Amino acid sequence: MTNAARDPHLRSMALQAKAWPFEEARKLVERFKAAPPAKGYVLLETGYGPSGLPHIGTFGEVARTSMVRHAFEQMSDLPTRLFAFSDDMDGLRKVPDNIPNKEMVTKHLGKPLTQVPDPFGKFESFGHHNNAMLRDFLDRFGFRYEFKSATEEYRSGRLDATLLKVLAHYDAIMEVMLPTLGEERQRTYSPFLPVSAATGRVLQVPVIERDVKAGTIVFEDEDGKKVETPVTGGRCKLQWKVDWAMRWVALDVDYEMAGKDLIPSVELSSKIAKILGARPPEGFNYELFLDEKGQKISKSKGNGLTIEEWLRYAPPESLALYMFQQPKRAKRLYFDVIPRAVDEYLSFLDRFAAIGKPSAKADAEAKPDGGKVPADPALLRLENPAWHIHGGAPPAPLELAGTPISFGMLLNLASACNAGDKGMLWGFLSRYAPGVTAATHPKLDELAGYAVAYFHDFVKPAKTFRAPTDVERKALEDLAAALPDLPDEAGKIQDEVYAIGKRHPFADLKDWFRALYEVLLGQSQGPRFGSFAALYGRAETAALIKKALAGELASAA
Repeated sequence: MTNAARDPHLRSMALQAKAWPFEEARKLVERFKAAPPAKGYVLLETGYGPSGLPHIGTFGEVARTSMVRHAFEQMSDLPTRLFAFSDDMDGLRKVPDNIPNKEMVTKHLGKPLTQVPDPFGKFESFGHHNNAMLRDFLDRFGFRYEFKSATEEYRSGRLDATLLKVLAHYDAIMEVMLPTLGEERQRTYSPFLPVSAATGRVLQVPVIERDVKAGTIVFEDEDGKKVETPVTGGRCKLQWKVDWAMRWVALDVDYEMAGKDLIPSVELSSKIAKILGARPPEGFNYELFLDEKGQKISKSKGNGLTIEEWLRYAPPESLALYMFQQPKRAKRLYFDVIPRAVDEYLSFLDRFAAIGKPSAKADAEAKPDGGKVPADPALLRLENPAWHIHGGAPPAPLELAGTPISFGMLLNLASACNAGDKGMLWGFLSRYAPGVTAATHPKLDELAGYAVAYFHDFVKPAKTFRAPTDVERKALEDLAAALPDLPDEAGKIQDEVYAIGKRHPFADLKDWFRALYEVLLGQSQGPRFGSFAALYGRAETAALIKKALAGELASAA
């Protein structure tokens, strides 16, 4: 029984929620408004082309589809399944740039990915290697999914009935496909790609003859001989647009999203699915991720971030948030986005925990009647990204001594003490909140480790200290003198920082805070300085200021 079935109020709020996974889930509610699916469950699918190492865009599709699935489960009691389908029977067209043993792989161009030796020497094939990498991450994140291999599906015979339908509707499918192709490609195009028994390669060759009754085609093999082969049992695969439609029909897929660049392909595959007598799945088109230069991320080029790279510097929940936010807007995906994604995730956890509490900021964020009546707490929770990231049960926010801890704060702490490991950070954290340790706060310990790694790889090499101006120097001297007499309270320290900034002739207070970070930490921005000083220590912050005024920080860098 789903949570929605046990809680009618939650279901009512889910039906009203405006977060995009709920908007998408409503398509499935409408799809089965008249009758439940004959197969007994609602099937959502994601596709994966394992021709290169998995990148974050691949993960994003599974994460987003999982969010739609969970949203639907709050609206309906219909069972659901999610297939992560790998097109690992595709022929390898080119050697990826980011793999070893390229010469060895080159010898197997054209073969199904599950027949190409693994250049990493770990698995039985390149396809198996890349599939394993994807599954490992999906498992680590805790996705509910069932992995499907095109090679296994084709060879097992589970697709045979639909493949025979494709053969029977060959002419109608050709009428859909040929107008989309160039003149030269039209002469050689066939929905069926036979796998050569002689070479093992997937062949892009014309079909010379068809026998619908026998379920076979005739083609010319690479040696010039005519060969008759069944279209079933993995002896042929389909061109991918036809293959996509065939899979929708064979598996009875109800929902699948795709990148914006695939809109024409979705339209073609939908037409073919209808020819085969099925209803195309629901879905929507998300924008593509770009690399630092604004170029589309490519598995074969290896540009952009890999899953492993993100996880070296941040928790997977921060990556899930990046996928949740504005899926229809193109976003650059490179290392600089990581700290902000982590802090936004931590902020949403904090706001989720505040919902329903007296005078909570979260309750004031959504007032559907124009501000007179606060929104229903259940609705606010459903609209919070943390609810979608954690399947409805977000953990408690990360706090120390009642104060939220940000990733930016830990980065600044690592920068100030030039942390060689997270143990150095814990020296400050434990002093700030006595009794708090890595054992009592494992999530904070994990975040500290990410902060140290990110600091050493990205912050430290880019640190550029500058000398203070005359105005900044006098203000810093005042701050260093005031810190020893202030209480160990972030708010009181922040008030004093403001007061000092106002006493000195800064054109804008923003210039004062920018100076604090540029002069003391070698960077242009950071979290609340009062919180940083409370965590780092008032005496330590005063000593840091004196080093900066003496020019020691700039000379050390």
